[in-house]
Amino acid sequence: MKACLLTRTLIRIFVRDNAGEKNEAAQTAVRGRYASLAGGTGIAANCLLFLIKLTVGLVSGSVAIIADAFNNISDAGSAIVTLLGFRMSARHEDSKHPLGHGRLEYISAFIVDILIILVGAELLGSSINKIINPELPQVSTAGLILLGAGILVKLWMYFFYRTISIRINSSAIRGASLDSISDVAASSVVLGSALVSRFAGVALDGWAGLLVAAFIIFTGVKAAKETIELLLGASPDPKLVAEIYDFVREYPDVIGIHDLMVHDYGPGRLIITLHAEVPEDTNLLAAHEVIDGIERDMKEHFGGVVTIHIDPMAVGNQRVGEMRAMAEQCALEIDPAFSIHDFRMTAGENLVNLVFDLCIPTDSKYSDDEAAALVAARISEKQPQCRVFIQAEHPFV
Repeated sequence: MKACLLTRTLIRIFVRDNAGEKNEAAQTAVRGRYASLAGGTGIAANCLLFLIKLTVGLVSGSVAIIADAFNNISDAGSAIVTLLGFRMSARHEDSKHPLGHGRLEYISAFIVDILIILVGAELLGSSINKIINPELPQVSTAGLILLGAGILVKLWMYFFYRTISIRINSSAIRGASLDSISDVAASSVVLGSALVSRFAGVALDGWAGLLVAAFIIFTGVKAAKETIELLLGASPDPKLVAEIYDFVREYPDVIGIHDLMVHDYGPGRLIITLHAEVPEDTNLLAAHEVIDGIERDMKEHFGGVVTIHIDPMAVGNQRVGEMRAMAEQCALEIDPAFSIHDFRMTAGENLVNLVFDLCIPTDSKYSDDEAAALVAARISEKQPQCRVFIQAEHPFV
């Protein structure tokens, strides 16, 4: 997405994004400059809009315009909290917080969401009172023009915030962009009601304020829910998961991947762990060197901390391959979403021991014990000489 001229100019002046700098310190500094630009611009623009709309609202007696004004000042407060959150989250690791303070950005975003909801609730009460006791506001031509200009400013702020949020992958600034486009819709309703009051003599001010307040509350609740998901530990972005799988599979020494886990401790602070399957006849020192290289490459590409566990796999043993394929088919017959890994086989004189992990979706209709028992029974039906030992587990991505 290409930014507009004003946005590009502001970024060029205040950010100085050196694309060649890939180390963590440089990336953190660039994020900080982007955040300062977004926060400073948001504070200045929203304070100006607040003063203009409050003046128009007080002069005209319009509760909807006053509600819109306080919506803007809440946005300015949100920008201050977001900026403080960025500053605090950029602090270096310490003995009590070895993984840094990145989640403070999410906490600041949640505080912003709560402020938005509270402002919306207050305006909701004022609007209901205006509906019960309707008055016809008198908005001047100059006031109407100023309201229209405010809508254009908010529209630009949406694209401005959206550009920055994409560049630094910030949930807080992404929330600000969504709030701005919500403000465009809300302010348009306010302007429409003012036009109707001016030219048709119909008192829609209270109803317009009610719609604005409801819109503000909806926006705050939606954003708060998304922020809580991040704080609780939501599943990683499927695109990131696919990128990690594709990245590791590029290495010819790795024949499979499982047990991928991605922990998010704030933007740029990921902890990635996975199990990499390698042929069992691979020299241990050689395999360790390969895995060390993959860890370094992944840290350079994805950032954060990367830990890879080596899982030796039987390759070239036809009997083991056949038994694994049979076990996989039995698992799929029980539930197409099941998968197996860490498959091992030991054969005795009369019995064959099969040992593997069964991966069960978290929303499966089967409990861990039920799923393991069903798969083991299906295998025993097809291969009575097999004793099956299954460890049930759940995916983390």
